[in-house]
Formats: sequence, C-alpha cells, structure tokens
Amino acid sequence: MLEHLTEIASGQLAWSVVTAALLAICTSCLLFQKWNEQGTKGRLPPGPRPLPIVGNLLQLDPKNMPKSLMALRERYGSIYTIYLGSQPFVVLCGYQVVKEALVDHSEEFHGRMDYPAFTDFTHGDGIAFSNGEKWKVLRCFAVQTLREFGMGRRSIEERIQEEARCMVEELAKTKATPTDPSFLIGCAFTNIICSIVFGDRFEYKDNKFLTLVGLLNENLHHLSSSWIQVYNMFPGIMSYLPGPHNRLFKNYEKIRLLILETAKMHQETLDPDFPRDFIDCFLLKMQQEKEDPFTYFHMNSLLMTTQNLFIAGAEASATIVHYGILILMKYPELQAKVYEEIIQVVGPHRSPLFEDRVQMPYTDALIHEIQRFSDIVPMGVPRAVTTDTHYCGYTIPKGTGVIAFLSSVHRDITKFNDPEVFDPTNFLDKKGNFNRSEAFMPFGVGKRVCLGEPLARMEIFLFLTILVQHFILQPVVPPEEIDLSPISIGLIAIPHPFKFRAIPR
Repeated sequence: MLEHLTEIASGQLAWSVVTAALLAICTSCLLFQKWNEQGTKGRLPPGPRPLPIVGNLLQLDPKNMPKSLMALRERYGSIYTIYLGSQPFVVLCGYQVVKEALVDHSEEFHGRMDYPAFTDFTHGDGIAFSNGEKWKVLRCFAVQTLREFGMGRRSIEERIQEEARCMVEELAKTKATPTDPSFLIGCAFTNIICSIVFGDRFEYKDNKFLTLVGLLNENLHHLSSSWIQVYNMFPGIMSYLPGPHNRLFKNYEKIRLLILETAKMHQETLDPDFPRDFIDCFLLKMQQEKEDPFTYFHMNSLLMTTQNLFIAGAEASATIVHYGILILMKYPELQAKVYEEIIQVVGPHRSPLFEDRVQMPYTDALIHEIQRFSDIVPMGVPRAVTTDTHYCGYTIPKGTGVIAFLSSVHRDITKFNDPEVFDPTNFLDKKGNFNRSEAFMPFGVGKRVCLGEPLARMEIFLFLTILVQHFILQPVVPPEEIDLSPISIGLIAIPHPFKFRAIPR
C-alpha cells in the first residue's frame, strides 16, 4: 500500500514538473511569437535580450532606473529597446534623438503609454494619461482656463507671492534654529493649486488642508519607490500582493473624496455668470454638455483632472525648490552672487516679480541649472507611438511604449560643459547674458509638454528669490557633506531630507 502511495505521489510530482515545464515552454513560445510578430510588422531597435515573463527586469535596477538606462546606452547607442515585463519600450537618449522624435515627429510620438500606478485608478480620465480626442479636449480646456485665471482679478503671480510671503513669515518664527522646510514648502505649493482649483487658500493649521498635503506628500514618495516600478511591470500580479503600492491607491481614493466634497459644495453655490475657480469652470462645462452622451466633461473627469493638477502643479515644483535650497547651501558663493543681483535689481524690501528675471541673468541661469542638475523627472512620463512609425531606420509598431530619457538630454556632453558638475554658466553667454539652452527639457517637450510649465517657472523663480532676499540659507552640516543625489528615483527623483537655518538678513 505504501509503495502504491509513493508511486502515486512520485507520479503527481513528475506530472507537476512536466506541467510547469510545458507552461514555461508555452510562455516562452508565446513571447517569442509576439517578439517575432513585432519584428515582422516592424523592426525595433536592438537591445538586451529579454527573458520570458520578466523581460529585462534582471538587467535593470528598479531603485535607480536612470543609472541602468545610461549603462545600456553605452552599449546599444542612443536608441534601443528594453522589455518591462512583456511590454517593449523604445528608449530615446541624448538631445538630438529626443528632439527629433518629440518635436520633429511630435504627431507620432505624443501618445501616452499605460502607467498602471495611475491608470488603474483614473481609468483613462483626466489629462495626464488620456489619449486621442479626450486628451486634446481636456488639455485645451485646462490651458485656456488656467490662462484666464492668470489674467483675472487676482493674478496667479499674486497668489504665488502671497504664499511665498507666508513661508517667509513662518521661517522667521524659527529664529534661525535648525528647521526641516519640507512641511512649509509642501503647504505653500499645495495652497497655490488650492487657490486656483478651489478658489481659496487654507490656513496651514486647517485639518482638511493638512490631510491633503499629507496624502500628496506620501503618494509622491510611493510613486518614487521601487515597488511602483515593479507594479507598473506586473500590475496583475502585484494587485494581489501586500506592499506600499496598495497604500498609494487608498490615498488616491481619499484625495478623490476630498475633491468631490469641494465640488459638491461648488455645485450648490455655482453662479454661471461669475465662475470663481477651475472647478466652477469645469462644472459649467458639464452643464453645457450634459445632453451629450459622448462628453468628456463629467464628475469623474473633473476629479481626475484636479488630481493631475495637484501632482504636476504642487509636488514637482516643491521638489525643485527643495533641491534649490540644498544647492544654494552647498555652494554659498553662488548664493551670495544671487543675493547681490537681487539687491541690485529688486532691493531688500520689494517682493520680486517674475518680470525681474530679465534683469537678473545670473539668478535666472542658476535656477535653470538647478532644474537641469536636479533632473527630477529623469525618464519623463512614458509615451507611446500613435501609429506605425519609421524612425532612425527602425519601424516602431503602433502602441509601442517610448521612454524619452530626459536625464540623458540634461547630461548631454554636446550641450553642456561637464554636465555632472553644477555650473550656472551653462545658461550664460560669454558676456554674462542669459542664454537658454535648447537641451533644457525639465517639463518635457513637444505636444505632451507639461501644461503647468508657465506656473512652475514662475513659482520656482519667485520662491527661491524671495527666500534668498530675506534669509541666509545655512546648512547644519559642512557644505561639502551635503548630498545632492536623490534618496529615491521613480516617476520623480526625491532629494534627501535635510534641516537648515534661515538666518534673517
């Protein structure tokens, strides 16, 4: 009897092994067939050989994808293919290749690739990860609405100045004691978007506001974790596994409910003749098109679009200002030159204006160099070709993912002198005049350039100049010990946390 059971068990084990082997072979064959079909339909650029299921995952570092992509560029050149799971992505490197694709061939390269860490929640609503006609309509509406509020009774510049002054007042209260600026910076930049989207700013102690700031900040760190990199490759599997990625979606839902609460309050007090903010304008558009069954203006689209604005308009700009403070502390001699120029042009008391930058070439150059060097969106946001595309001697099938490797543009030795070194003269000519480099692409380029670019440029300039105007930014460690490398890199590169002393001038 025992021998019989042993024989059955052995047979079952053998069958399991055979089954697993057959599944592996079938999977390999299916993937090979898929790659072969793509090779027949198109001819993708060469790249490292992918493995079944995992693709090139074992040849990439999810904690530092830019480093992995740069290493592959050394081997395969400025255009190559990698597989994230079973999904091919064409990687574009260097200024010339990225510019030719995203600008000269913008119609073919302006699609948005599925990004599960967002799209599994948004389901394609909103601006950032929509495509086709929906994207064009929603983006056009957002750009026009933001432009109108920038020219309204209270301009966007005035809102930014108000928040910058609030931050100065709060920093003055620290009396030059070591302070972590992340909370104040997060509050200030979130409040700017709140004033545009909700029509009003919040006090920094408001519970609802603090909840929103906390959720946005937590999600920023989740989106920059290696967990999310893996989730984007294997969403089907990861959705069943525990991990920080689950917290990301719970936070999305909490933010959605906060925005929904505000939107419903706006609906009750909506005056068609006097829209107060972005939400009012969107609600009016919903009313105008309520009879259209194919309209893109509905409540979920409003909620997702608003979330997009908070991520692009608050978190990215706040991160750049974090890097800016670190860099100004690491190079105090540069901070001194910026202060000297501020005093010459603006003086010690008047708040800087965005138009002042024309007379402040060194400050403008330094702020551009901060954005180039910090490189906070190193891989851009994933794109997709909208049609079978002939490019650089290859044929890229419709729907293939594209990574515009912006870090390789900002580190292009043909465009920047010693790009691994922080140097404001990258944006100055020989006479000391500001000289904007064509390889400056922190907001992307082409049809998918970040719609919040004008707002972000104004925010970064005004915040950093007001800070230097009022304070000496002093580190609590020797300047040479300040680490400018990111603590994590995902969608956004996150700087190391730090404390500093804001010493009144």
